[in-house]
Amino acid sequence: MIQARRIISILWRTLALSTLAVFAYYLAFQLRFAGNIPSTTKDVLRGSILCAALAKAVAIVWFRQHQGWSRYVSFHDVAALAKAVTCASIGLTLCDAFLLGNLNIPRSVLLLDWGITLIALAAVRAVPRILRDRLWNPLAKPVGIRAIIVGATDSGELLLRAIQRNTQLGYQPVGFVDDRQRHHGRRIAGVPVLGRLDDLGLHVNRTGAKEVLITAGELPGTRVRQLVEDADRLGFRVKVLPSYDQLLAEQVSVQPRPVVIADLLGRPFVELDDSDTRGWLTGKTLMVTGSSGSIGSEICRQLLKLNPEKLLVLDRSETGQFFLERELRRLDPNASIEVVMADINDGERLRAVFERYRPEIVFHAAAYKHVPLMESHAGEGVKNITLATRRLADLADEFSAEGFVMISTDKAVNPTSVMGSCKRLAEQYVQAKATASETRFVTVRFGNVLDSAGSVVPIFREQIARGGPVTVTDENMVRYFMMIPEAAQLVIQAGAMGQGGEIFVLDMGEPVHIVDLARDMIRLSGLRVDEDIELQITGLRPGEKLYEELYGEEEQHTATRHPKIMVAESNPRTILELIYDLSRLEEVANGPNEECAAILGEIIPLMQKPAAAKRLAA
Repeated sequence: MIQARRIISILWRTLALSTLAVFAYYLAFQLRFAGNIPSTTKDVLRGSILCAALAKAVAIVWFRQHQGWSRYVSFHDVAALAKAVTCASIGLTLCDAFLLGNLNIPRSVLLLDWGITLIALAAVRAVPRILRDRLWNPLAKPVGIRAIIVGATDSGELLLRAIQRNTQLGYQPVGFVDDRQRHHGRRIAGVPVLGRLDDLGLHVNRTGAKEVLITAGELPGTRVRQLVEDADRLGFRVKVLPSYDQLLAEQVSVQPRPVVIADLLGRPFVELDDSDTRGWLTGKTLMVTGSSGSIGSEICRQLLKLNPEKLLVLDRSETGQFFLERELRRLDPNASIEVVMADINDGERLRAVFERYRPEIVFHAAAYKHVPLMESHAGEGVKNITLATRRLADLADEFSAEGFVMISTDKAVNPTSVMGSCKRLAEQYVQAKATASETRFVTVRFGNVLDSAGSVVPIFREQIARGGPVTVTDENMVRYFMMIPEAAQLVIQAGAMGQGGEIFVLDMGEPVHIVDLARDMIRLSGLRVDEDIELQITGLRPGEKLYEELYGEEEQHTATRHPKIMVAESNPRTILELIYDLSRLEEVANGPNEECAAILGEIIPLMQKPAAAKRLAA
């Protein structure tokens, strides 16, 4: 029923706009001949009007001018409308030359028709919104919280219109700030552009503004951080509203929210390249290991959008799987989702899964991730990270899977820990496996994802909620961060690009000082560092590094066609070498921690030995 209504609505709008466009064509003749059209020219009008109607209807639909009537009309909308009208005029000219027996439509009529059609269709888009704003909010008295909007752009103007329409938001916009001098002194819908963002404190004092409004993704993270610091110092609040695209499409309600830590990263949203991923994944049986984890679950969500034949979600966490299945079935009730309870250390169980479901693409996200914990459980790290990866890769090869994508970490680069060394061995095995298999084996390496379970952000959040202290291991520690959806999308994109044997490395942006992250989170909670919440430096834990790297000393990095995906190139080890090394580790994985860590350190020479190996050496 809803689909039928939508189709009827599209047909009605297309018909209405096409009728208006045809009337504009008729009016162009009337204007050209001052209301007295010669009889021979009337024949031209009658002979060409059907072709004009068809050309304009096709252009309206092709450029989607039948959509978005209720939204604010931006410059981009007018540009798209101009393209549609121009294409319709070109189509009509071609019809005249090749299909209508050369009726010779006057060129002046075509020019007038172009202008009248553009004005008429633009008016149809703009006038209803203007009337609605005036009728629903006539002469509204400026009341509410005095606010300054950052950015005299299409985004800022759209935000202003949304605020003016939604009086229940309780805002009174008093000005814009924008660093582009040419905009200073202008007015947008009656609201002045006050000056530069760097002079925000001055403008806040002059206008009495209590809040500063930004749209999500509009400013780089460094500018958002500066805004938050200014707000803390000068006593105003910073609020974030939906992004330009969301406001334009009216996808979300216009509700302000406080700045969150993700805003300070300022990483632009990344869209999947459907031409690669859909051709690779749509209609196939896909399997995700570690499906209940932060990255694994997001990969599942993204894969669901690509319409797989079947999605296998494999994890050993009963609770995690329960909630993941509920979410995925809510997202797509018609999808074929198979929850697989399995431990990646259980070879017989994994073989049964491959025999039953025959997954065509495997995304391997399951792994331990806590560095200090693995230092005292080296054998478990070896089994869960390295040997389980070998087991899954061998099964993917044996059962002729098309692709195998392993999730790796920057801790595998020049590793100083058990966990990093295990990951590096897993990378090497997957890379070597690609040299003698029809399966496309690739690895995707990246740094930390923001707000994943057990990571620094939720730990800081819990410490702040407790009243402190917030603990940081070292003032100089830096880490790379990206958003979970971005990481998952780029993993899928890289997997689709891979030919086999690549170690893809994601662009992580600029590294973040962990102590700055802690200060930001305290500040965003409305508290002051060392006054309300103590910040403690506790010292490095076993296996931790001050900074992470994305490329090893022996690796060269080259670009791909995707700006955020690189390839780390190095000479792969042979599969026979790795089989021997992994067999050595397998023999000691259930033995003393020190012995396993020491052998691991021999296989992957560590820049500084993990604590367990140090104790053995002593």
